[in-house]
Amino acid sequence: MRPIRLALAMTICTAAFNAQASNVLIVLSDSDHLDLKDNKVFATGFYLNELMQPVKLLLDAGHSVTFATPTGKAPTLDKSSNDKMYFNNDNTALQEHRALLEKLKITSVGESPVISLSRVEQIGYEHFDAVYVPGGHAPMQDLLHSAELGKLLNNFHANNKTTALVCHGPIALLSTLADPTAFTRKLETGSKATTPGWTYAGYKFTVISNQEEELAKGLLNGGAMKFYPQTALEIAGGMYSSNTSPWTAHVVVDRELVTGQNPASALDVGKVILERLGTQSQPKG
Repeated sequence: MRPIRLALAMTICTAAFNAQASNVLIVLSDSDHLDLKDNKVFATGFYLNELMQPVKLLLDAGHSVTFATPTGKAPTLDKSSNDKMYFNNDNTALQEHRALLEKLKITSVGESPVISLSRVEQIGYEHFDAVYVPGGHAPMQDLLHSAELGKLLNNFHANNKTTALVCHGPIALLSTLADPTAFTRKLETGSKATTPGWTYAGYKFTVISNQEEELAKGLLNGGAMKFYPQTALEIAGGMYSSNTSPWTAHVVVDRELVTGQNPASALDVGKVILERLGTQSQPKG
């Protein structure tokens, strides 16, 4: 990576020198699809509001953000999320967040500041004060099986660093399993799956609910997901919490873990990250 691109990746912020600024790592999938049952494929990526609402809050507060994907490939925007319905039907808010996405060049094949998770490890996990994983269906294609992400999350767990995920993003917590691929294979075939020693066993969490998945399955154009994240994380040992009405915001905080249930929860997750950054130790240099 050329020095100018690395500098951009490490210093995207609204205040170049802010003594109180924290460094937040944003981890996205670099998949542009999700494999479904019966060899069907669903074109997807990250959801615009789930990425950009927390990112805008962080940048407006003067924090630094670094974007990463497993291989350093630029992530893909799920086009269906480019809709004002995800911004409380506020078209101005939609355009502001879309403009910020374009300014940061996150999805640009040639100019994206996104780095790989192996590069994140080289930089040092201690450089980052929090990690955030937005949703869209894409994390269910690769993040749940990423050994590099599992190593990072285990480090954050051991150091009690804020770990925030929203909608389908919490499925990435499975990456901390000793063999997440074997676990999900059993889920897909209906076999009994066990997860001895899972990092987040006993944690309270939320993720897009099975009910919401059923309500939204029309998006899959007749296809069906191999398994739902709520079921997977419950079987893994998590303690699921849901909203009382589908698609309303719901955020759960348990120790270092912050999870949001659906697109409507992204803004509140961003606010929790900001609050927690204010109570964590001073940022690294």
